[in-house]
Amino acid sequence: MRASDRAYHQLRQEIITWRLAPGTVLAEVEQAGRLGVSRTPVREALSRLMAEGLAATEGRRGVVVAELSVTDLEQLFELRETLERKAAGLAAARGDRGRFRRLHEQFLHAEASLDAPEEVEAYYALVGELDAALDEECGNAYLALSLRQLRPHLQRLRRLAHDQPERLAASAREHAAIAAAVADGNPGLAAAATTVHLSASLKHLHHSQSGQGTLAPAHSVHLTTHESESR
Repeated sequence: MRASDRAYHQLRQEIITWRLAPGTVLAEVEQAGRLGVSRTPVREALSRLMAEGLAATEGRRGVVVAELSVTDLEQLFELRETLERKAAGLAAARGDRGRFRRLHEQFLHAEASLDAPEEVEAYYALVGELDAALDEECGNAYLALSLRQLRPHLQRLRRLAHDQPERLAASAREHAAIAAAVADGNPGLAAAATTVHLSASLKHLHHSQSGQGTLAPAHSVHLTTHESESR
């Protein structure tokens, strides 16, 4: 893997998982030293992150991790409902039912095993598999591209429930229902199950982030001393 790709994937994962909190300065020199690469790969990685909206320039501070506001939350969910309902319905009509049947079974198993950090990480990976399956099985390249561009921001939002097992278990049930409806070849039910999941997710996020202008996880974000000082 090229150094710029490695730097991009690591920084992207740290932003999505909130290890690099919104507002954290992503100075080229410091990040190059931390990641063990030269400044040029870091510069290329930061350009890609800014193009995705995960990083932004902020005056004299330079490039920082992009904030997520309550307004962003509302707008992302407006777009998400439109795209994900359509993708689920099309996948139910066109997709590989066996693939979604297997995902349904995996979500049922995941619901009962969310009491350890490694199992939570495995759950997020499983949700990523469902996302990829819907993108690939909807049979619409333009819709799939739009969803892929949206996914990094949705992954950041999803992590806001990381330390809330009740919400994670409910989310697993909701994802299982989506996968089951697609596996049954029922476009209307797949779209409806998607709406139920998104409505519950948005309600939960509004409740957990009540009174905050910018979004943040309920648990503490573990930054290194230098990262904390550079915010």
